[in-house]
Amino acid sequence: MLIIKPHIFNRNAEIVFGFSTKIGADRKAPYFFNLSQSVGDDKNIVNENREIFFSRLNLKLENISLQRQAHGDTITYVSSGGEIGESDAMITNKMNIGLAISSADCCAIFLYDNNKKVIAAVHSGWRGTQKKILLKTLIKLKEDFGSLPEDLIAYIGPSINQKKYEVGKEVAELFDNKYMLYEREKTFLSVWQVNYDILLNFGISIKNIQVSSLCSYEMNNILHSYRREGTHSGRALGVIAMKDFR
Repeated sequence: MLIIKPHIFNRNAEIVFGFSTKIGADRKAPYFFNLSQSVGDDKNIVNENREIFFSRLNLKLENISLQRQAHGDTITYVSSGGEIGESDAMITNKMNIGLAISSADCCAIFLYDNNKKVIAAVHSGWRGTQKKILLKTLIKLKEDFGSLPEDLIAYIGPSINQKKYEVGKEVAELFDNKYMLYEREKTFLSVWQVNYDILLNFGISIKNIQVSSLCSYEMNNILHSYRREGTHSGRALGVIAMKDFR
């Protein structure tokens, strides 16, 4: 099994993090090692995949919070594992509770306040990005938990890069031109860059932000991509938790 683990969280022993890939349990096409119940894959296999993935991180499936992502700006505070319904961002200050984001091109963003001991996980495709769900999550952390920018650590997981993310005029018009690329009469959007700037503009130090260099579209042998594989694409899960090792 191949699990992506960013170095940004290595300095915090209490943080457990993993981002799944297509590689695991010897699963085959079309879904490979898929962790989503909403793409047509066998539900029993998906449950088994989830058990395998979370156990590798020493987490329990029943302690993982999973949301039904709707490309909106709903933020949910969670205190236990399980399905929480329609939402696109989750926050918890509880130990041993994992927050899982499903991804197959969209930005999955993970936050940790190492002072207040709060974590957040955000799903931000172009719709969520346009609605500023990441900024709204950061504001909620500040207002509800007293989080300060200097205490926040952020990771933007693997997502589709700009040169592979063609959008129509109606989408391009929603974003500043600095995030657009125009080539061969086509228009391309950098979603991760918008979210990266949101983190910086909020005051988070550049040294406390890591952006994955992996493109979900280009990494065909490793990562799921809806843009590349269409309706038969599986989904990855990125999960963050604060672990109590006592």
